[in-house]
Amino acid sequence: MELKLARSEHDSKPKKIDLKKITEMVEKSNSSILYFDRENSHKDLLALQDHFEGEGKSFYMREVKYGLSANEYMYEVHIL
Repeated sequence: MELKLARSEHDSKPKKIDLKKITEMVEKSNSSILYFDRENSHKDLLALQDHFEGEGKSFYMREVKYGLSANEYMYEVHIL
């Protein structure tokens, strides 16, 4: 599974990260906060949640709006 990280510039393309790399980050620090782009499907983010909850981790996700437009948001994910 590949997910897109949040953009650092409004007009840039999002970078991709795979499940293996996310898992390594969480194992290394025991917790992680990640920001994902709005182009990710909600279904993929729920699959990510199922993966980490299956490993006994806590998973918290919310939408963060950074502008007035309806499409100016990103997903904030906490994995503990």
